[in-house]
Amino acid sequence: MKLVVTVVGVDRVGIIAGVSTVLAEHKVNILSINQTILDGLFNMIMMCETETEEAKDLTSIQDALTQLGNTLGVEIRAQHADIFLSMHRVG
Repeated sequence: MKLVVTVVGVDRVGIIAGVSTVLAEHKVNILSINQTILDGLFNMIMMCETETEEAKDLTSIQDALTQLGNTLGVEIRAQHADIFLSMHRVG
């Protein structure tokens, strides 16, 4: 399963490290990262992949990232990449 992880909030030390750690704990591989900081606002999007296809595993990842986001004061979302990819497919 491919995932798109987004992080938005005020920049601070440990955001990338925290997100990377949570993903590693859930056996999620980071394929690419695009990160910017503009006027102190942190914005990151990651393309990730995991071998599991089970919805319960995605929910577990989402819950862990939400908890981390609450701790860091940023919003973190993990969504199935198919949501984005299907918008660009022509039937």
